[in-house]
Amino acid sequence: MSQPTSSGQIAAGEREDFQVSRLLTWLSVTAIAFLVGIGAKAWFAGHTTHAWVLWSFIGLIGLNMLYFARTGDQTRQKGGLIVIVGLLFTYLMASGGESNTGPLWFYVFPPLLFYLTDLKTGTAVLLFCYLIAVVVFQFPGLPLVAAEYSMDFKIRFFATLTFESIFCFVLEASRLKARNELVALAETHEYAARTDELTGLSNRRDMQNRLAMEFSRYLRSGHHFSIALIDLDLFKTINDQFGHDAGDEVLREFSALMRTVIRQTDVAARWGGEEFLVLLPDTSLLQALTLAERLRSRVARQPFRFRGQSLPVTISAGVCSIAKAGSLDDLLKQADVNLYSAKESGRNRIAPRVRSQETDPPVKPVS
Repeated sequence: MSQPTSSGQIAAGEREDFQVSRLLTWLSVTAIAFLVGIGAKAWFAGHTTHAWVLWSFIGLIGLNMLYFARTGDQTRQKGGLIVIVGLLFTYLMASGGESNTGPLWFYVFPPLLFYLTDLKTGTAVLLFCYLIAVVVFQFPGLPLVAAEYSMDFKIRFFATLTFESIFCFVLEASRLKARNELVALAETHEYAARTDELTGLSNRRDMQNRLAMEFSRYLRSGHHFSIALIDLDLFKTINDQFGHDAGDEVLREFSALMRTVIRQTDVAARWGGEEFLVLLPDTSLLQALTLAERLRSRVARQPFRFRGQSLPVTISAGVCSIAKAGSLDDLLKQADVNLYSAKESGRNRIAPRVRSQETDPPVKPVS
């Protein structure tokens, strides 16, 4: 039985991507506002070159926002913002900003970096920025390096920045761990909510959802589908004579056997008690009857045993195609009628019986 990614998981991922993009947009807007203010302050203080350099970064941030608005590429949006901020902080360290306070803005970088990247990438980028800071601090005579810092400032800067970086790393690692645990817990609960605990098949609620989706697909595109309603013959006798543990083992073994017979695209569910329902997409009535007969034959030949005792296990099934019904309710009712007919006819058989003159409507071939 296939287990496609749930719509809940997809929706959660889309919500998270949207939240990250919205946060990046607000960070970009905030950065632009700060650069406008700091640039204006530098301009009125007579540091016109410094002001123009700061304002040029506004253009880079704006271009990054425009690129994301046109392409929706969140990875490029993150990478572009990190590069721009990294260049800005490098400039502030090399120039000193105003009164040699430029490096203080670097404290913004570690939390932003770890949030926008994974821990390994964030650590690597941060170490590279550390290297740039060491070069700027130790070699003030290099081209484009105009600032010179005291040894006391250097020691305090690296000590506090290292503490902040480690703290941000630990916090982000803890956040990711908690997030992954919550995601795993949600997936476990979601799986349990749509899976029968005893057999591992879909439960009735999950099958009802799948039937509704398949019926909608049929109404949209005309893809026929069929169902097979299966009942274990005289199951109460097995429980009464051999015990409920034996009955549970029969249900598990039959479910495992059924998985080997149906196709990858088919969905099997425990419909209730000893009843099972198989959804057969893109399948005509004749094809569904053929598959159901193959399953009946396999079960009849399969030696079911429990604690050394041989158990009498056979199945009966009622099959119906959506081409023979006007709605899902009609489909299920007709399958139930056919199942009753099979049991009334002596059990260990499939209904309806195929007559040579019967033809099915044209359907998409089974792949």
